[in-house]
Amino acid sequence: MKFLDLTKVIIRSGSGGNGCVSFRKEKFIEFGGPDGGDGGRGGDVWAECVPALNTLIDFRYQQHFFAGNGRPGMGRQRTGKDGDDIVLKVPQGTEILEEDGETLVADLTEVGQRVLLAKGGNGGWGNLRFKSATNQSPRRANPGQEGVERTLWLRLKLIADAGLAGLPNAGKSTFLAATSNARPKIADYPFTTLHPNLGVVGVDGREFVLADIPGLIEGASEGRGLGDQFLGHIERCAVLLHLVDGTSEDVAEDYRIIDRELELYSDIVHAKPRIVALNKADALMEDDLAEKRAALEKACGGRVYVLSAATGQGVQQVLRALWTEITAQRAEAQANEERAPWHP
Repeated sequence: MKFLDLTKVIIRSGSGGNGCVSFRKEKFIEFGGPDGGDGGRGGDVWAECVPALNTLIDFRYQQHFFAGNGRPGMGRQRTGKDGDDIVLKVPQGTEILEEDGETLVADLTEVGQRVLLAKGGNGGWGNLRFKSATNQSPRRANPGQEGVERTLWLRLKLIADAGLAGLPNAGKSTFLAATSNARPKIADYPFTTLHPNLGVVGVDGREFVLADIPGLIEGASEGRGLGDQFLGHIERCAVLLHLVDGTSEDVAEDYRIIDRELELYSDIVHAKPRIVALNKADALMEDDLAEKRAALEKACGGRVYVLSAATGQGVQQVLRALWTEITAQRAEAQANEERAPWHP
């Protein structure tokens, strides 16, 4: 299945049916009176978050979604049929934006969430509605209301507990493959990963979701390489795992490049808890490993884990550190919800 995380859709709700002007015509009814029915309602356009989807590729091939129009009313007090609703089924983590691409309409983060995107028009009244003591033969009816047409953007941000960040060939895909059942493409050239990958990671009998995004390079915020278009997929993560290639000549500069790109993209992403790990330790001599670890600790100002995704060295320690941060963030989020004021 191809991956698509941004697409434009054009939606339109149904128009209401027109009201009917009609009079009773039975042979032996001298004063029949009006009997025109109301028009039916136009269909609504909804968006619904459904499970088992992780891409917006379906919207690449169909971008127009029009709900059904209401049928007009008829004589004998018959109301027109309502138009059929239409539902856009989107994956968990989809943001719905206005045509400007910035104004947020809805953020669907839980399976089963539904949001009304365009309400159908009401049906017009038939002439039966206008009958009164002073106007017993009304010859007027209302037209149905027009539907609403909107152009919207759908943007998918994968929901994961932890995210991987680093330069191309830092070993992110190898780490994901070594710790989960995910099978991302792995090769010895840059930009092997062209779209985000998710994997379920287990540690000490507990599980969390890990997201791998394509590598960043210097100038990604200006569109170089694959740019920073995939950084949105780690915005929802509780913690980031920053992998640095241990075979690089300047590990401190590699760390600073990614740190700058995260800061330029978003202060929220840059402020997330981050675990820094020196990868590919199996390819280094002990003296070189100690020297590069010290340089990296000086650059990041904190602890640096040493691991080898290829051999499994140090992987469990990193996973435990990730889980500790995840549980801390979950507890903080739950506490904030409990402190939030109650609203009816």
